[in-house]
Amino acid sequence: MDPEIVTFTIPTENNKIVFVWNINAQLPEGEIYCSLEKVFSQFGPLYSLKLLPNASVAEPGYYAVLKYYSSQSAKRAQAACDKKNLFQDTPVKVKICVKQKGFHYKSMELYGYRCQELANYYLGFNGWCKRIIALQNITGLDDDPEMESDPQKQGNLRYLCVVEVALPHHGVCSRGVGVAEERLEKRNDPLEYISKSGRIQKYAVQKALSNAFQKILLVVFDNGKVAVEYVSGEEDVDCLTEEELQGLIQVNDFTWAPKDSGEGGEDEEDWADFTLHEDTLVDL
Repeated sequence: MDPEIVTFTIPTENNKIVFVWNINAQLPEGEIYCSLEKVFSQFGPLYSLKLLPNASVAEPGYYAVLKYYSSQSAKRAQAACDKKNLFQDTPVKVKICVKQKGFHYKSMELYGYRCQELANYYLGFNGWCKRIIALQNITGLDDDPEMESDPQKQGNLRYLCVVEVALPHHGVCSRGVGVAEERLEKRNDPLEYISKSGRIQKYAVQKALSNAFQKILLVVFDNGKVAVEYVSGEEDVDCLTEEELQGLIQVNDFTWAPKDSGEGGEDEEDWADFTLHEDTLVDL
């Protein structure tokens, strides 16, 4: 089997989506979820696991939709678990999604902490490291004093972060840039400023970390060995010295994909939700 390329993006390919059904309702839902996670995480890192009740017209029970980062992991899971009892008295059915119609997902960046989880799995905890090169408040940096400010932008707090991710065993070093922004409802309230400032800084770091990992491709072989390829991004910040980066921050408007920070930091889940259609299931 040819080696597989694993990217630091949300998995949406059909061959990475696994369906599990014939799950009976003998155990509590929480225990079933934990059992599924324990069994199927043995075959590779999971991006998501969703346990859903059967339709009202069917027998009481559940089915699950799992997403792997790797299609090889999905294949191993199906081969090992299909028609096996696993954690219950009756066998479950495990199939890989073979067709998917009606929608197409654009590749979405993984949130920073998920990138770290994926790197830890394939590279090991000592196989990579990160450091923050710059973390700066750039509120109002792009305002033109000769032009009237946008009322919607007034009172917005904005931070920029530059992070460097290094893979010393592979000789790879990648930098990422992240911008986080949030509106201050009470501009003269120091408590709100301190609270939101800390949160926005964390969002900026996570976005920069995610951006740095987008330039790294993992080449996974059947024997478990991993090679790394570096792909330069559109913003060529890797070739700049730290002094040049600091100067660039002072004089430029940074607009590297600034997104709304949101409240929970889980915005990627909204894009990753998998909607079941009748024609997505394999024929039994």
